[in-house]
Amino acid sequence: METLRRCAIAGLLLMAPLALMAPLATSAQSSDAQYCTELGHLYSKYVTSTEGKRPRPPTPDISAAMAKCPSDPSSSIPVLEKALTDAKVNLPKRG
Repeated sequence: METLRRCAIAGLLLMAPLALMAPLATSAQSSDAQYCTELGHLYSKYVTSTEGKRPRPPTPDISAAMAKCPSDPSSSIPVLEKALTDAKVNLPKRG
């Protein structure tokens, strides 16, 4: 019985830091998703805009990156950042 109690306490001690870190990870993901979405808006505004020129539709990889911003911003952000810098659009500050 004492062994079971010690295992339970050890398990709680190991899980406590993870439970405390979970909100930080969620916050970071949310922040990344917001930044990614902002990059997508900038791309739409400055690269695919119809003002003064013919519209240039996004390439399939840009469209896919924009669609994945909420679920997978870590893979989408580099694609959108490269597309914006290639188009000579200044990137926003990452917050």
